[in-house]
Amino acid sequence: MTTVRPFRARDLFAFNNVNMDHWTETYSNGFYLSYLAQWPDMALTACAAQTGAIMGYVLGKAEGKEPTEEDKRRNKDLTLHGHVTAVTVAHEYRRLGVAQMLMDFFEYCSEHVYRGFFVDLFVRPSNAKAMGMYKKRGYSVYRRVHAYYQGTPPKPAEDGFDMRMPLPRDTKRQTIRSHGENVIVQPHRATIFEPFVHKGI
Repeated sequence: MTTVRPFRARDLFAFNNVNMDHWTETYSNGFYLSYLAQWPDMALTACAAQTGAIMGYVLGKAEGKEPTEEDKRRNKDLTLHGHVTAVTVAHEYRRLGVAQMLMDFFEYCSEHVYRGFFVDLFVRPSNAKAMGMYKKRGYSVYRRVHAYYQGTPPKPAEDGFDMRMPLPRDTKRQTIRSHGENVIVQPHRATIFEPFVHKGI
């Protein structure tokens, strides 16, 4: 059985088995702690019920702002959303639905706690398994950010797909677009909606 609980600071000393995955971005302790301080309800750990071993975790944040009454009347400023910074599962716990469980909790929090319009995340185009999982969950590519992932010689930099899933609050599905793979944005221009296109305009 699997238990999902809040990510704790001491987990930083016990999750090496998870972060050894070559797809997983590893950050400084200060980076993780800043997330725990600001968005504790968006940092979750999946643990093996019997041993307590960390199986995987999700780390994220809320971004954007609540639209004003004028924004609502004009049907604009849909920037409030949940952003998945990292979701990863240790190799020995793959194919058990752990990542799906963590994403379920994160998406629920984005919708019901922060009242976001969508959830987004970045993924390498070469990570076909992750892309397949996200697409099955309802995510689609919104844009391609050039050289989003820095290269480490001899590996070159790699673009990042910004994938998004609209939440029920986005009643007109304005936070997604078709054929986002063909919309290429430079990193310095990658604001939440750049370029932003309202459907029907």
